[in-house]
Amino acid sequence: MSFFAVLFALVIEQLKPLPRDNWVHHLLMGWVGWTGRNLDAGKSHHAWVVWCVSVLAPGLAMSAVYLALNHWSVLLALAFDVAVLYLTLGFRQFSHYYTDIRDALERGDEIEARRLLAEWRHLDASELPRTELLRHVLEHALLAAHRHVFGVFFWFVLLSTLGLGPLGAVVYRMAEFSSRYWSFPSKTLGVPANAKLLQISQQMFALIDHLPARLTAFGFAVVGNFEDAINAWRRDAALWRHPNEGVILAAAAGAVGVQLGGHAAPGVSPERSRTFDAGAVDDAGAEGSTPGDPPQLGHLRSVVGLVWRSVVLWMLLLALLKLANLVG
Repeated sequence: MSFFAVLFALVIEQLKPLPRDNWVHHLLMGWVGWTGRNLDAGKSHHAWVVWCVSVLAPGLAMSAVYLALNHWSVLLALAFDVAVLYLTLGFRQFSHYYTDIRDALERGDEIEARRLLAEWRHLDASELPRTELLRHVLEHALLAAHRHVFGVFFWFVLLSTLGLGPLGAVVYRMAEFSSRYWSFPSKTLGVPANAKLLQISQQMFALIDHLPARLTAFGFAVVGNFEDAINAWRRDAALWRHPNEGVILAAAAGAVGVQLGGHAAPGVSPERSRTFDAGAVDDAGAEGSTPGDPPQLGHLRSVVGLVWRSVVLWMLLLALLKLANLVG
């Protein structure tokens, strides 16, 4: 049933995507903000309480609803799975920015492209050179595809197979959202409301995302240039400060043959800054970058193709597993 739930959710999301400023986002912000205001008293153990209530409670609640519906009707349970996946999984939750930026660059309107990137990622892109602008668009799009599609997909399939319904999808989405939400005060005010809460939210999401990130990278390797992707994964993943991001971006860079990584420009999000203590030096001598061609406009379409081929790959594997289970 998980195959049909994902398939229907992706189709519906393509036909009727959620708007940019949607009620789900406001609901998540309200929920996570409420737990922080009411349960966080500044102590270390309070941070764990806030994280568990913020992330695990919604997942357990959705799983309980699923189990109750499944007791009465399999079709109702499937419809509930589709509804939850529609809200947690999908390209259209971020792809409008990517598409608008690509369209602006194709028109030659780099000012609009920089404005859209700044609005999307909340960074100052006004002084980025064209190749750096393209690089940041590619990197953010690849990470967004993983977090909005593949990460949700893998955890949903795993826990749905165990009979827990949409638990995995909700927990992954809440963990990812919480890790971003609790880092926001540290960017605006210099320090988080509770440093332990920020640390826990980021560490727990890194743990939850460990396996999905490597499965995403493997999928990129299979549908792209396999040898170059695996070599880049092994050699260049350490170019990025966050290991899970490094694995995904290094594999994607090798699969497409594009140069990613490099010195972060002034004003670009600090958490994406590079360590520069490992990795390759390409033929042009761009220290801290993966080997490959400098980012060009054509790479935007190449990355879209890479992501969609990876989606088809994992959907086919899921279908084959379900078929084997039925035959067996």
